[in-house]
Amino acid sequence: MVVQSEALGVVKRIRESVSRVVVGKSEALDILLTAFLSEGHALIEDVPGIGKTLLAKTLAQCLGLRFRRIQFTPDLLPSDVTGSSIFNQKTMDFEFKEGPVFTDIILADEINRATPRTQSSLLECMEERQVTVDGTTHRLSPHFFVIATQNPVELQGTFPLPEAQLDRFMARVRLGYPSEEEEREIVSRFESGVRREVEPVTGPDEISRVKEVIREVHLSDELNRYISTICRATRTQPGVELGVSPRATLSLSRACKSYAFLQGRSYVIPDDVKRLAAPVLAHRLLLSEASSIHGNSPEDVVLRILDQVEVPIGLPEAGPG
Repeated sequence: MVVQSEALGVVKRIRESVSRVVVGKSEALDILLTAFLSEGHALIEDVPGIGKTLLAKTLAQCLGLRFRRIQFTPDLLPSDVTGSSIFNQKTMDFEFKEGPVFTDIILADEINRATPRTQSSLLECMEERQVTVDGTTHRLSPHFFVIATQNPVELQGTFPLPEAQLDRFMARVRLGYPSEEEEREIVSRFESGVRREVEPVTGPDEISRVKEVIREVHLSDELNRYISTICRATRTQPGVELGVSPRATLSLSRACKSYAFLQGRSYVIPDDVKRLAAPVLAHRLLLSEASSIHGNSPEDVVLRILDQVEVPIGLPEAGPG
């Protein structure tokens, strides 16, 4: 059994290694790590050219896990993702040829460019970590982690992700533009001509032990009720046509335990819930057309709920780490 200090040492190595390639984005990295260590999946949504793909690839390299990338396009078929049965003339039988999802970390680049039929090929993979083809079920890696990217601005040639697909992403991450200082650092690194590579700083066995430590992070009954109240409130808010599902409630509680661990604590505090509520819940909300026209966003709804729901009394607002 790995003690917490050793597990935190693994996370420190990952953060330091990623920072050698990716400038800034420490908060986004923490959300990605939170989703990964909680056995969820992450959606990176932002404009082109700010490092979505670079961050995903660098994280995979640091973790020492198998990595594959799928460029989603309108002509991509479900079998191009999951694999298919091919007839072998030598054996006179069908053999299953594995698709790119048979890996540890899969980058679904520009996922909203594929048709809904192809997007849906990931549903079983993400929820049950398995693929069923021609009635036969094939297990995926226990560390299977989907990082999907999409551009929220460009609409031509894209297909919006359906609610069932969005609900399977534990968190949505938005990177944002770099600060002035960070942008100068990006230019300096590019102009130097030195290509920064990273080596694996951990591996599958060590990652499994870190996840065991996270399962022991304490989530009090009061915070359990706090999380449940927040999620239930999304279903009764004016202007919201579809609130979050019980899957979202579970995702938020699991994410809070991982995030608390990343902050160096063995227990969850209310600030963890407040920090993760929008990344975990907002992308699952469906607002009415009238609400959207008036400028409301899902993030606004979540923040309004956080203001309305009473924080449990007697719990620390902030802790060490």
